[in-house]
Amino acid sequence: MINYTSVTKENSMVISYLGLRKAVGILGIAFPIILVFGVLIIGKDDTFQKSMSMYYHTHMRDAFVGVLSAVALFLFSYTGYSWVDNLCGDLTAVFALGIAFCPCPNPETTIVGVIHLVSAMLFFLTLIYFSLFLFTKSKPNPTFRKKQRNIIYRVCGFIMLGCVVAILIFFLLSPNLKIELESFHYVFWFETIALWAFGISWLVKGEFLLKD
Repeated sequence: MINYTSVTKENSMVISYLGLRKAVGILGIAFPIILVFGVLIIGKDDTFQKSMSMYYHTHMRDAFVGVLSAVALFLFSYTGYSWVDNLCGDLTAVFALGIAFCPCPNPETTIVGVIHLVSAMLFFLTLIYFSLFLFTKSKPNPTFRKKQRNIIYRVCGFIMLGCVVAILIFFLLSPNLKIELESFHYVFWFETIALWAFGISWLVKGEFLLKD
């Protein structure tokens, strides 16, 4: 006899996990859009800041902290297939809170600035680990759809990795070259691309795309 209560409970848990992944993905993609259009609508600050973190010092401060806090909450609630997944989710949540509550000062040489930059770097590195190593885990004889999803996970992971490397290179450049690149919002765009890759990866994991 089928235990319908057990089946319903299991289905609701699956829906909950998939919903969390979708929510994280949507927030990742929407984050830079919210900041840019929020400033554009309010019209009291420069629309494009030199980095995502600098929006903390605009009228979008509450949105900046709120979205990162929501991402952290979802990641704390995230339950994967093993303790490694859970640990990565918790660490990524901590790093997200580090970004939100240790605002990036200018200049970025204070202890708060260091914590902010380290948190941001570790945040992206754990997301890269999710895409390249955790999301790509497969059972024997994976389905065609799973193989397609793994390709997307790896592409997103390597895009995020490339963005992190590009941002690291920026901090090693001469001050004059930094100023020139900042006029093109160099860091902001690489952060945005990384966040969109992160968002797509989690949307696919949440079966929003390429569902079996």
